[in-house]
Amino acid sequence: METGFTTPLPEECKDFIAKCFAGKTEEMTAFLEKMSLLQQYLYETNEKFNLTALPPGAFWSKHVADSLSLVLALPRIREKAFSLLDLGCGAGFPSLVLASAFPSLQVFSVDSTNKKISFVNAAAEKLSLKNLQGIHARGNELARKEPYKGNMDLVTARAVASADILVKESFAFLKNNGESILAIYRTSTQLDGEKEFLNKNKKFFWEATELFGLPEEAGTRQFLLIRKK
Repeated sequence: METGFTTPLPEECKDFIAKCFAGKTEEMTAFLEKMSLLQQYLYETNEKFNLTALPPGAFWSKHVADSLSLVLALPRIREKAFSLLDLGCGAGFPSLVLASAFPSLQVFSVDSTNKKISFVNAAAEKLSLKNLQGIHARGNELARKEPYKGNMDLVTARAVASADILVKESFAFLKNNGESILAIYRTSTQLDGEKEFLNKNKKFFWEATELFGLPEEAGTRQFLLIRKK
């Protein structure tokens, strides 16, 4: 049933999410229940505080499917107990979605805006997420502090700064094991503007995934994956 705060899950989004769960129907069912609760809470809170400009009708495609699509680039996050830091998490996308989908992840949501971190922590409590902690901080300052410095397997960044800034702010978080990754959500236009910086830099390896479409004609997406040398 649709209300002012919730909309039903479109079939195209359901199919996309099923692909991300690789046939694990029980886990997917539990995840969809959490996302329905999150949608209601997000838009109720959005009436008081500006957390998202997207209407409820775009929640499943542009918040949930887009956030979850990282697993298509890094399928091992389905199973392994990775530490993940979401830099500039905003209202918790992708971190709330990824923590809900993959309980083995230990997720740290970081943002410099206190009202957004307050929402993320309250949402995590509503969704019974024991694997997510929201932190009110600036990334470049937090990266110098224990236990965050050099302790992350994965740093995510969605709809925030340019690649050069993200590299500067995130690399101190990553483990020095040659496997830890900065994963940046990108469109092809954004990535094209960053290739000069990426190709000149000698401190890391980088690759871009194939471009793919999000459901409900919500746009195209690819991931920029960066590893320390």
